[in-house]
Amino acid sequence: MDRAYEDNKTRALAEEHGFNVVVPPKKNRKDPWEYDKELYKKRNQVERYFLRIKRFRKVFTRYDKLDSIFLSVIMLAMIFDALFM
Repeated sequence: MDRAYEDNKTRALAEEHGFNVVVPPKKNRKDPWEYDKELYKKRNQVERYFLRIKRFRKVFTRYDKLDSIFLSVIMLAMIFDALFM
């Protein structure tokens, strides 16, 4: 969930399914809510990590038919990211 989807119905649906909503309200919202800023920063770090993993063409295009092979390619991309980035 991102700031673009921060309406009341979406928040209620996410909370109904047990998700912790960590989305800041839009700046023009009349009744803004409190949110955990530190947890939102960590969410951003996770999103940026996924973008770094998707730089590997084989992960981005997903030519593999088997999930086990695709998972191993993701693990290999994570190792390369940890070693060389």
